[in-house]
Amino acid sequence: MNDKWNAFLNKEIIAEPTNHGVLSGKTFALKDVFDVKGHTASAGNPYWLHTHEQASDHAEAVKSLLASGAKLTGVTHTDELMYGLNGENFHYGTPLHPINHNRIPGGSSSGSAVAVAAGLVDFAIGTDTGGSIRIPASYCGVYGFRPTHGSLSVKGLIPLAPSFDTVGFMAKDINTMVDVASVLFAFQATAPSFENVVGVNNLFELTDEEACKKVEILLEDHAVSYKNLQLSYKLSECMEAFRTLQGIEIWRAHGEWIKRYNPTFGPDVAERFEWASTLKEEDMSDAKQIRDTITKELTHLLDGQTILVLPTAPGVAPLKNAVGPELQNRRLYTLQMTCLAGLAGLPQLTIPAGYVNQLPVGLSVIAGRNQDQQLVKWVQAWMGSKERVSLKE
Repeated sequence: MNDKWNAFLNKEIIAEPTNHGVLSGKTFALKDVFDVKGHTASAGNPYWLHTHEQASDHAEAVKSLLASGAKLTGVTHTDELMYGLNGENFHYGTPLHPINHNRIPGGSSSGSAVAVAAGLVDFAIGTDTGGSIRIPASYCGVYGFRPTHGSLSVKGLIPLAPSFDTVGFMAKDINTMVDVASVLFAFQATAPSFENVVGVNNLFELTDEEACKKVEILLEDHAVSYKNLQLSYKLSECMEAFRTLQGIEIWRAHGEWIKRYNPTFGPDVAERFEWASTLKEEDMSDAKQIRDTITKELTHLLDGQTILVLPTAPGVAPLKNAVGPELQNRRLYTLQMTCLAGLAGLPQLTIPAGYVNQLPVGLSVIAGRNQDQQLVKWVQAWMGSKERVSLKE
């Protein structure tokens, strides 16, 4: 493996397959927030590492993959306590973007995305609470999947915001994604393919012009109907509801530990935790109402025959070490695009859509609840002809 990518936090953590299966011969990397027997997950922060014990067993997701023939070859970088979308870690460094080292890889599953994009492993496991699989996958030009909330066990996973936390995965090719999905979602029955593909104009409007063009090119030979998403709340209101609910849950999960040990965080993460500490339980009422309404409306729209298409992120990966209002606005736009699947607990798969100035952009598809394996297989069939055509400029 090539050390220059800095994707791995620890390559000495290895677990051999426990059986033969569909993933035999494949290797995977694991975000350093999962239990691996005999290892203490750092959650991207040395204070966490030093105040927690070694795991007595593997996380459930790890067990499933090892039992299907895959080999774990190391754990990867993450934003501190998974609370970020950039992939820049104050303590352990930032994995290098696989194409342009001046760009961020995206977070919080940054190391997992880079390990896949650089060809260091066949696939990687991460987590997605607010976009932590989808955004780094889009920035690094790989496939990334956030499952239906609650469909995969989070046993052995350090929590961030439990009602949003999911176990997700990434790969460079759709066939590997299908293989991993067949293991993790073996309990799901697959239904007939989707008949309606809906693009949402007001989500495309959040996207940079050149990135939007690349996404539309990928869609142009597929029958996609476009409309404005007529939800009861504006996307900005949905995003604020998500941030509020997430922030309150984050402080519930980690506030006592933070107050007890007073850990050092990077400036941006420290600021977010400080903000989360100011939220009140009464702030949840309106946010829960928005979540309930959006969930009902998206459930009605995504009725088992319809899927939603949208750009995964507003554009290409931003520059490293960027600061100021422009970066903050980009973060808020990104959360407006990722919060819908989060609020409604829906499966979302991001697909490499092309390149803008030699940097990747992603297209996402969202399906109804518990249509995870069906969604991945639909994309496999849909991308069959498209992957024969270069997506580069």
